[in-house]
Amino acid sequence: MAQLGFCTLLVFSGLLHHIKSHIKKEDNPEGKERPNFIIILADDIGWGDLWLNRPDNSTPTPWLDSLMLKGKRFTDFHSPASTCSPSRASILTGRHGLRNGVTHNFAVGSVGGLPLNETTFAQLLHDEGYYTAMIGKWHLGHNGSYSPVHRGFDYYLGIPYSNDMGCTDKPGLDLPCCPPCVHSQYSINKKHEGCYTKVGLPLFENEKIIEQPLDTWSLKDRYATAAVQQIFTASVTKKQPFLLYVALAHMHVPLFHNTFLNVTTEDPYTASLSDMDSLVGNIMQALITEQLENTLIWFTGDNGPWEQKCLFAGHVGPFVGRWQTNKGGGSAKRTTWEGGHRVPTVVSWPKKIKPNSSSDALLSGLDIFPTVLSLAGVKPPSDRRYDGIDITDVLLNNSETGHESLMHPNSGAAGQYGDLQTVRLKHHKAFYITGGSVACDGESGPQQHHDPPLIFDLSQDEAEETPLDPESEEFRSVLKQVEREREALLWDIATDRVSAADYTVIPSAEPCCEPQNPVCRCHRLK
Repeated sequence: MAQLGFCTLLVFSGLLHHIKSHIKKEDNPEGKERPNFIIILADDIGWGDLWLNRPDNSTPTPWLDSLMLKGKRFTDFHSPASTCSPSRASILTGRHGLRNGVTHNFAVGSVGGLPLNETTFAQLLHDEGYYTAMIGKWHLGHNGSYSPVHRGFDYYLGIPYSNDMGCTDKPGLDLPCCPPCVHSQYSINKKHEGCYTKVGLPLFENEKIIEQPLDTWSLKDRYATAAVQQIFTASVTKKQPFLLYVALAHMHVPLFHNTFLNVTTEDPYTASLSDMDSLVGNIMQALITEQLENTLIWFTGDNGPWEQKCLFAGHVGPFVGRWQTNKGGGSAKRTTWEGGHRVPTVVSWPKKIKPNSSSDALLSGLDIFPTVLSLAGVKPPSDRRYDGIDITDVLLNNSETGHESLMHPNSGAAGQYGDLQTVRLKHHKAFYITGGSVACDGESGPQQHHDPPLIFDLSQDEAEETPLDPESEEFRSVLKQVEREREALLWDIATDRVSAADYTVIPSAEPCCEPQNPVCRCHRLK
């Protein structure tokens, strides 16, 4: 493993030198380039995992700390949903799942994906002359036209879904501990609840599987090399502004890290966090000074930590959802408690965004779509409505104007998929349904409908422990506004152009490079 890391480091260093020796200032004498965009999406990361949020004040993430010092950190930023597929669909389209059709996760054998009549910001930037590349987890459909290379990306390298949705020869750290893939048709293949044993985890390059099962322990190096190569391709070969979307496998289970880093294994989560940080550092190092000054880097998360995974899950900070945990069950990933969707977020853009600054504005991953397009001078399609807002003034002009309200969809806990069951109104938050998510102890809180809703004042109760008294004047005043906001949005969606995703699952849709081999075993196909 150390030899692999050393060889990768040599290749990586060579790419960096090649980029920096070929990009010159005179490539753009008027200094009027459109900005480059690097969107980095961490998987299952907790609000308390990074920066000042970490409870132990440790610093296992020097590169992300550096990014924070160079940019603006957001303290009240939320993923659009609390699970993978709906959150990613909303980030890419700027629309809630009830509009874009993606309300829950796609499976290994899913036929469909993000509906084809939905438009991603990658497609719009590509059509306006951007070079677009994606590295990492897609989870919005892996068959035919649903592939990233048909949704606006010139290049794709990554896993089509979560890194626990397939077996590997050297399993990462998970709960339960999953077995390695079988090696022959005569191998004993017992079923393990919560583990995928039938199909190997595939690595795609564009539309071709290049390795199955993938060695996740080398994934950071492969992603880093590909990211640097794509920056080189855009800047030197194509001479185009670029969008690089990096959807990390970190911090989703099974956890893994590059042993070449010599990080501790006593705390596997911290080791994986350090591995993720080094990948972010590789990307930052690939940008020369002139290029860096014209590149916006946006780091955020797709949802909160998967607390059911116990020691392999991240930290929610103070947003523990105590009302729920007191009654049993989880209050992070899959739920609409703060721990499920409040995510660490920072945006850096040298000489544009004030360094080492922060904002308390109420913002969402839905805002990435309109903001990126606005900064690129690209208009979105006018035949549909959007839930995100352009936060350019928040980024560049120190405005604190964010959303007046945010709706949080059910993402797999209690209630109907996609239902906007929780409403954030300024510093108040109303729950119409609670329960339905498994905690570390294996307990799942019972589903409860609340009429009137539970309303919490986050300015006084960030742990979401004690709801307001329904008889109080504050409760009655907030409830009127909450119901007005919710009804207005639901009516807006009902009268909008909405899509429906195909969630059909069939065995033949499972990605498989060589069906005749156990778990579809193949390596580095060309």
